[in-house]
Amino acid sequence: MQKKLIFFYCFIGFSLVSANGDSFLPNVELSALLSIKSSLIDPLDHLKDWENSTDEHCNWTGISCNSKGLVEKLDLSNMSLSGIVSDNIQDLRNLSILNICCNNFASSLPKSLANLTSLKSIDASSNNFVGKFPIGLGMIPGLISINASSNNFEGLLPEDIGNSISLESLDFRGSFFEGSIPPSFGNLKKLRFLGLSGNNLTGRLATELGQLSSLETMILGYNQFEGSIPGEFGYLTNLQYLDLAVGSVPEKLGELAKLKVLELWKNSLTGPLPENLGKNSPLHWLDVSSNSLSGEIPSGLCDSGNLTKLILFNNSFSGSIPIGLSNCSSLVRVRIQNNLISGSIPIGFGNLPILQRLELANNNLTGEIPEDFSLSASLSFIDVSQNHLVSALPSSILSIPNLQMFISSSNNLEGKIPDQFQDCPSLSVLDLSSNHFSGQIPQSIASCEKLVTLNLRNNQFTGEIPKTIATMPTLAILDLSNNSLVGRIPQNFGSSPALESFNVSYNKLVGPIPNNGILITINPNDLVGNAGLCDGILPPCSQNIIHTARQRKVRINHIVVGFLVGISVILAIGMLVFTGRRLYKQWYMNENCFVNLFKKNNSEWPWRLVAFQRFNFTSADILACLKESNVIGIGGTGIVYKAETHRPHNVVAVKKSRRTMLHKNETVSMVAGSYGYIAPEYGYTLKIGEKSDIYSFGVVLLELLTGKMPLDPAFGESIDIVEWVRRKGHRKTLKEALDPDIVGKCIYVEEEMLLVLKIALLCTAKLPKDRPSMRDIITMLGEAKPRRKSISHNWGFTANKEKIFANSPVIGLL
Repeated sequence: MQKKLIFFYCFIGFSLVSANGDSFLPNVELSALLSIKSSLIDPLDHLKDWENSTDEHCNWTGISCNSKGLVEKLDLSNMSLSGIVSDNIQDLRNLSILNICCNNFASSLPKSLANLTSLKSIDASSNNFVGKFPIGLGMIPGLISINASSNNFEGLLPEDIGNSISLESLDFRGSFFEGSIPPSFGNLKKLRFLGLSGNNLTGRLATELGQLSSLETMILGYNQFEGSIPGEFGYLTNLQYLDLAVGSVPEKLGELAKLKVLELWKNSLTGPLPENLGKNSPLHWLDVSSNSLSGEIPSGLCDSGNLTKLILFNNSFSGSIPIGLSNCSSLVRVRIQNNLISGSIPIGFGNLPILQRLELANNNLTGEIPEDFSLSASLSFIDVSQNHLVSALPSSILSIPNLQMFISSSNNLEGKIPDQFQDCPSLSVLDLSSNHFSGQIPQSIASCEKLVTLNLRNNQFTGEIPKTIATMPTLAILDLSNNSLVGRIPQNFGSSPALESFNVSYNKLVGPIPNNGILITINPNDLVGNAGLCDGILPPCSQNIIHTARQRKVRINHIVVGFLVGISVILAIGMLVFTGRRLYKQWYMNENCFVNLFKKNNSEWPWRLVAFQRFNFTSADILACLKESNVIGIGGTGIVYKAETHRPHNVVAVKKSRRTMLHKNETVSMVAGSYGYIAPEYGYTLKIGEKSDIYSFGVVLLELLTGKMPLDPAFGESIDIVEWVRRKGHRKTLKEALDPDIVGKCIYVEEEMLLVLKIALLCTAKLPKDRPSMRDIITMLGEAKPRRKSISHNWGFTANKEKIFANSPVIGLL
């Protein structure tokens, strides 16, 4: 009886404590939240409603509560927060979801996280957390997801994570973890995603990982593992996405029935690929590029009909291209360059409906370029360079509607270039160099309005350079060197809209070099090997050279019109006899005739140089001559033109002084070419072409960014806008130069304007050799963007994993 009473009183007491606890816990949580806020730095004031008031804290920003009014979710992601995550977070005993990703935390995570026993998901990714990852999370029974990617964690991977048997996703990518993968991770039977790439992990891969029967995605690349890929990985029956970085590829991987993505690029892999790879799985993506793999390409890679991207470049694969690939209608990209592939290119690639990119360069391919390439409606990039291909180009291969780049250099191709360029709306690069092409360069090539690079060097082209090429609006690089071209360099090449590189060395060109545009500053090495070229940057044309050139042309004309010349001579002699007799008769009758012919009135001789002379030409006659072809001198204060009038004939020099007058909200246009830069934040549009002056363009940028005139009196005596900005020195004082009406209060606009300001200073460097080219300026303007953080939550085979590397002139300059 006494025991029953004791039990009864204990039950009553426990009930009272529980009742009081339910009302007490919200107060504890309120204090915990206020403590958390006090340790945070909130520059954008996202947590302004977190205040100690009578308001229900469940309505605060980022907080969700359960039916009892207890916090179960804390979402502080993407708030630009920094500071420290308080240890008092452990007082949120019912917290099941914690999301603090995509902020600026640079402290360590609190160890007290292990006390949140109700936690199911924690996301601390995309921050700058440092130190060791807290241990103890493996003891939380219901934990499902841990995402700590893109941080600065160091030390060993927490081994106790292996005790979290409910874990489905573990992402530790992109930190500085070291050591080996704990064998305890093999206990995570429910794990579907494992991401450990981009760390400093070493040692051999744990064979225990082959026990993760639920694993769908495993990303372990960018580490320093040793040994080979364990054969036990062949037991990962649910694996769809595999990214590794070690050893050789085991044959058992070919048995994975659900494998969709196998990504092993840029490692030290050796040996062959599994022969059965792709036969037993719906393989979508295979990337084993930049390794030391050898052997033949597996023939069954596309047996399932799902392969979209085959990326095998930079290896030592040999043998021929599997014929099965030419029947794989799902292929989008085939990249097999830089291997030892031999044999011919199989027929069928041109019939694949969605194939966009075909790269077969630098192999040992022989035979012809298949005719069916011309039938493709999807190919945009074809590279078959550095092989042993023979014969001519297919007649309509350059008319593929979506073709952007065609490269067949360094082969044994011959014949004429197909004269079918009318239907090449997208072609931007055409490289046929180092072959045996002959005949004349087709005039119709000028119809390719988007062509940027044309390389025909080291062939056997004859005839003259087509004048129409100089009118192409986007052509920047033209290489016609090492051919047998004759005649002169067309006069209009100097004023080509976008031309930046022009090489005609080692041909048979003759005559003076046009003295305009790019030809004024052309590199002499781009003209060597043409004994008949002269003037411009080369020595002056001698009379003998000019006379020899004319004689050669006269001889050709004599062969064609010799008979007509003979008749003309006979007629001329007859006319002379007739005229002579008539003049003799007139002289005989009036001996003063010839005296009258040579009498001149003094007023008819050319005008003399005297002050305030009255000219017999108007200002309109002079203005009509102010064009680039008449420029005879350029100085710091202006441009000097040659002005020539014809009725009556006069020649004078005219100087046009420089002065730039620009105002806000107007469009600045400097000979619009194929490039452009639009800055909507500033309210200006700058169009830049080949004829623009780099220094003047820099001055224009400075005017737009500062809102001041080039010679503002506020600068001081003998100081212009360039010197005024340059004296601002470092970043802090450079901000003072920016127009405050444009900057406003947006830090991103300010940062972008500072980047453009630095580009303007490069353009106005004191020495011309220190100024960037117009192409570099365009690239820099396009890349002058503020550094804004971004995060992608995509993972697995659906994410875009294509690697793109770019070298930009902005690197090192800004």
